[in-house]
Amino acid sequence: MTLREVVERYRAVAGGFGRPVALSAFGLGREETERLFSAFDEDYHISRFFHFTLDPASASENYSINTFPQSHLSLDAEIEAIL
Repeated sequence: MTLREVVERYRAVAGGFGRPVALSAFGLGREETERLFSAFDEDYHISRFFHFTLDPASASENYSINTFPQSHLSLDAEIEAIL
């Protein structure tokens, strides 16, 4: 999944920027979700627009993003500048 596809899917699910979306809503398997979002998190030019959070109520939907448990993602609108 490309960055553009992630942003498009995020906007479709969230209805707009700045709203947390469960990582499971991206429709990827666990390994693919962890690999993809860990790679984006490692890239400074991308990660500054990504905000991962952990919702304790979502324990069954936690993913390891660069070894940190995360369940949700929100994106800043400014990410569109790098697409």
